[in-house]
Amino acid sequence: MTTPRSDAAETQTVRDDLLPALRGWQKDAYHEYFRLPRRDFLLVATPGAGKTAYALTVAAELLARREVAFLTIVTPTEHLKHQWAAAAAGFGIAIDPAYRNAQGRAGAGFAGVAVTYAQVAAHPALHRQRTENRRTLVIFDEIHHAGDALSWGDAVTDAFDPARRRLALTGTPFRSDANPIPFVAYLDEPGGGRRSASDYVYGYGPALEDGVVRPVIFLAYSGEMSWRTRAGGELTATLGTPMTKDQVAQAWRTALDPAGEWVSRVLEAADKRLTEVRRGMPDAGGLVIAGDHEDARAYAALLRGLTGQRPVVVLSDDKTASKKISAFASSGDRWMVAVRMVSEGVDIPRLAVGVYATSVSTALFFAQAVGRFVRARRRGETASVFLPSVPVLLAYAAELEAERDHVLRGHGSDGAEEDLLLAEAQRERDTPDAPLGEPAFTALNASAHFDRVLYDGGEFGTATAAGSPEEEDFLGLPGLLDPDQVRTLLRQRQDAQLATRTSAASATSQTPLEPPAAPPVSRQALAALRKELNGLVGAWSHRTGQPHGVIHADLRRTCGGPPLPQATADQIRDRIDTIRRWAISAR
Repeated sequence: MTTPRSDAAETQTVRDDLLPALRGWQKDAYHEYFRLPRRDFLLVATPGAGKTAYALTVAAELLARREVAFLTIVTPTEHLKHQWAAAAAGFGIAIDPAYRNAQGRAGAGFAGVAVTYAQVAAHPALHRQRTENRRTLVIFDEIHHAGDALSWGDAVTDAFDPARRRLALTGTPFRSDANPIPFVAYLDEPGGGRRSASDYVYGYGPALEDGVVRPVIFLAYSGEMSWRTRAGGELTATLGTPMTKDQVAQAWRTALDPAGEWVSRVLEAADKRLTEVRRGMPDAGGLVIAGDHEDARAYAALLRGLTGQRPVVVLSDDKTASKKISAFASSGDRWMVAVRMVSEGVDIPRLAVGVYATSVSTALFFAQAVGRFVRARRRGETASVFLPSVPVLLAYAAELEAERDHVLRGHGSDGAEEDLLLAEAQRERDTPDAPLGEPAFTALNASAHFDRVLYDGGEFGTATAAGSPEEEDFLGLPGLLDPDQVRTLLRQRQDAQLATRTSAASATSQTPLEPPAAPPVSRQALAALRKELNGLVGAWSHRTGQPHGVIHADLRRTCGGPPLPQATADQIRDRIDTIRRWAISAR
């Protein structure tokens, strides 16, 4: 999908006083909106790009032209209703964020109301009547929520089918399932299925080039996890190494256990990073996204012990949650800990450091979470997100710039599992954050070590212990860097680390009579050796029935050395030779 580029820069406007304040893409999308008369318009713009300002500029123009007389804004959460109302006030549009279904008619002093998707679903006939009574523009914030359930989609369709204009916004990939999103156009694709047709797209890549969003640096942490299964067996595995689906889920949740070392080390590293970022962004804040209320409180206690300051804790059952979020947004506090509800739409531009401390594994939720940190206030600001070295998350991080459309599967496609996962991700709750169908287990130990940095599709850094000078090199990156400077500095620090390791190895292993040391092993060669070892471990697991993590632990006990991500090429070769000897002797 390409971004439409309009030549209609001379579009006649009534509220032309608003156009100078718009960014380049917003002006272009504005002219595209008015280039052709259309009832429905779908805008896809990366989080932090300024969808709210764009939509309200369009609304102000339609009101001024008298094409519409009333505005209805539909949002995913209660907090966003108030956020939209505050933004609309800046455009001279009075929006009632406290409107309730029991009121019936909107207050006389308001030009519109803000409601939630759930509110519409509770009484679609009421909202249809309001829409029929006045020429209405409906703005759908994060329109994909209208497809969360078939009943929600039906309610939105019933309520707003009579609307004069409908403007749909989204900043995250639509989910793929069999439920079409209301008021979104679809095109048939070869082989079946249909793809959504956006009217204007502004992705992360162009936004980064324009300086509208911050470059995101992902800092991944691995470690050795130990847990006890329901059957009583104890398993040990290194986060990020090949495992079964259940084992990945259990190792991941072991890492997130507040009593383990992994979370403590990562929070400590994230707080160090926040201190560095605040040298250039004095009000920069951090956000920990937790999986449930119990973990959120525990993470907050850990942060208080680290910083000596009580972090803001936002829980879904707290009636003061919106006030807490607003107060944090305008304060200089260092940390907020929240359960999911701050993952989408909430506007806190000073958020610059994040910790992804939940086991939610959907692309939609991950994109929403990262979107909280990318809003740029001035050129040079960077975002840093800490996450566990789980393959699915690393893949999402590497694909940050990819733009996805909503694909409707053809008949016979099975989207049930993804539907369940998405429903789970979007549901706020205070129970433990266990993935669907996962067997019970007990976390035992969780160590942590720095794994790598992901940025701009590349990987930087060498696996090392938490608290090491190598880790400090990346935690100490300046908080104000342009995208090209980030890439250059990451490459320089990785090269310096490789050179230091090579020099240290030469100094300890060579004597004056020894030949020169072999050239350093490239990252690609190390990756090939790890892949070879993991393949042999997989074959041995299939042959013996032992879990991959147990086999890796046995190899470490036999051969010595650190976990696989930290092992040298010679140590990996030694393990490869050892497992081959095991296979030969077992014949």
